Amino acid sequence: MTEIVWIGLDEPSRETCRIEDGAQGVAVHGEIQGGAGACSYTLRTTTVWEFTDLVVRAGGRELRGHFTNRGWEVDGRARPDLDAAREVDISVSPLSNTLPIRRLGLAVGESADITTAYVRVPELDVTTDPQRYTRTGENEYLYESRDSDFRQSIMVDDDGLVIEYPGLFTRGAS
Repeated sequence: MTEIVWIGLDEPSRETCRIEDGAQGVAVHGEIQGGAGACSYTLRTTTVWEFTDLVVRAGGRELRGHFTNRGWEVDGRARPDLDAAREVDISVSPLSNTLPIRRLGLAVGESADITTAYVRVPELDVTTDPQRYTRTGENEYLYESRDSDFRQSIMVDDDGLVIEYPGLFTRGAS
């Protein structure tokens, strides 16, 4: 089990994240305190970090997302508009960056374009979000939004967990 704390810089917050890696896959439990993005979530992936399930709770409401080879379901309804997405991106958590970093396994200098199911918190709505990841160093990735001009270099540890996301998040003491 791994425990991580991230401090939100743009909007002050503190996320406590527990990652459990087992024979059935990876289970992540996060709680974000402070700011408009206060929430808790449980996220599951396969053993190779392919997203399968997400539950987000915020403001007394709950969102459930599920991905299988049949496609996406959000709150029990089929969502074919999300079919291109293979990851989920929780707007208020840097954990979201770990999923494509771990799944893609890029070599230094390689890039990949992906689409995520972007979950806005506290709204709890889901839309597609096209992104690009480029591995620029052993522990550094360039994140680029493909539908805006946002781009940022992200420093990660050897497990692909964010250490520094300039202006947005930094690793804190647990």
